[in-house]
This record gives sequence, structure tokens and C-alpha cells, in this order.
Amino acid sequence: MTINPKALESADDDSNKIGLRGEDWTRFEVELTVNDYFQMLLLESRNVPFIKTQRNADLRTILTTRSHRAVEQKHQNISSILDQLGLRYITGYKPLSNSQGLLREVVREYVLTHQKEMAEIVDNFEDQTAPGKLKLKGVFVAPPVIEPIKHRVRRARLPRKIDYAARDERNRTLGRNGESWVVDVERARLVDEHRPDLAEKIDWVSESLGDGAGYDILSYAANGEEMFIEVKTTTGVSQTPFMVSQNEVEFSEEKGDAFYLYRVFDFATEPKLFVLRGGLKDQLDLEPMDYRARLKAVGS
Repeated sequence: MTINPKALESADDDSNKIGLRGEDWTRFEVELTVNDYFQMLLLESRNVPFIKTQRNADLRTILTTRSHRAVEQKHQNISSILDQLGLRYITGYKPLSNSQGLLREVVREYVLTHQKEMAEIVDNFEDQTAPGKLKLKGVFVAPPVIEPIKHRVRRARLPRKIDYAARDERNRTLGRNGESWVVDVERARLVDEHRPDLAEKIDWVSESLGDGAGYDILSYAANGEEMFIEVKTTTGVSQTPFMVSQNEVEFSEEKGDAFYLYRVFDFATEPKLFVLRGGLKDQLDLEPMDYRARLKAVGS
């Protein structure tokens, strides 16, 4: 494990570098752990394998008063902070939100002072559009349980040059690949439910007519009822935030229980999905991201 020299310089008093077991973590310990976390995140974005338990053990050769579980929880706290900042976090470190203020401060500082590294991480993950090991059965899972966020993290803007044309193309490719897989999953489901006739009727609407319908795929339940499916695909974990349009939200409210949002995740490794059925307003925490602007009228 490579130690960030700046982390080693951060403690004014050497005797206070390592906190006592059961006490709050010192800045030195926090900076060392944050540095290690981002090294692992960079490796994951490059598809370079590493062993989390070994990294944990290596870190504890320095953090001698901290247990394996304590370090793991700190890594989960970092995941929660990155999730709030809208950034990817390490697969396997599920967000845990009860983080100390010092950790939130140090993570935000790291993001803001390592712009080049953060840009590479973001770009690497965005480049992952090809599907991993595709299965058609046993891919439906329950939606993740999201715990309340106890401490909000101030947004850290990440200035970087973005090739918007390339980014849009990557997003379209990932989205199309996810939709194609869902079409195959739905056909396999209906065949298993002894409705091959309905499997033949599935319509990939966004492919044949384009976007804008409010859904991507017209499928069917085994009893013949229509299912309007909107597919959202990510190479990240199940909790990864996603974009949803006003049109899609309104369409979901209009169709009610006939509307299904299929959230596809882990797409670059072993794709799985969970389903949100019905109107989205009561199931999602919707955050406005963009505004349509026009000049104000005189005197308004």
C-alpha cells in the first residue's frame, strides 16, 4: 500500500497520530484511510483486481489500535459521503451514513485537491458500457433498503473538461445495451410462464420509435395485462442515483400500476435488476438538476 506523504505530514504531534481504541479517529488516521480508499477506487475504475481484506490488514499495520471492523465501517462511511457527492464508490463497501464531521471534511478536501485523479476515476467508470456475464434467469432482486442520511455533505464541484458528444454516446450505448438485455429477460420470463405468444409481442418502443414515449419497452404480465417498462442502467451498484425525466415521472403517475421501472445495475460485471412499480413520485427522492430559463418580463 502506498501512503500519501501529505497524510503523514498532517499531524502536528506524533504522539497523537494514532488514537486509542474506542476514541474518535485522529486526522492522521482519517487522512490515511481516505487515501487508501481512493487508491482502491482508482484501481477498481481501471479494472485492476485487489483484495479488500488485505488492504484492510495492511492499513492496520499503521492503525494499530483499530480493528478490522472499525476500518471497514470507516470505508463504508466514505462510500456514503461519495454517494452524497454524486460520485461512484467502491463496490462491496455499502454506504453507512453515521460518519464523523472530520471524515466528511477530509473526503471533500481530497476530492477538491485531487482533480486529475478524480476526473480519471469518473471517466474510467463512464467508459464501461459493455455488458458482463449475461444471464436471463435469477436476475430479479429486491430493491435496496436506503437508510436515512444523518449528516449532509456540502456539494463538491468537480471542474474538468468533458467531451459531451463522447459522453452522450457512452450513455446511449449503455442505455441501449441495458434495454436489449431487459427485452431478452422479459421474453425468457414469459416463455417460462407458458406465454410464448406474449413473448413474441414484446415491443422495444425506444428502439423502434425513439425516446419520448415515457417508457422503453411494452411487455406483458402472464395474464395478458400490459407492462410499460422504463429501463435505467448503471455499471454501479443498486443504490447508484439515476436520471429520470419529467415526462417519465408524469407517465408513471398516469399509468399507475401498469408502469414498471427496471433498475439494471452491476451491468459491466454480472447484471441484475430490481423493479419499482407504479408512480415514481412516492418511491424516489427527486432532486431538480437543470432549469429551462427565459428572460423575465419587465417589472416582474
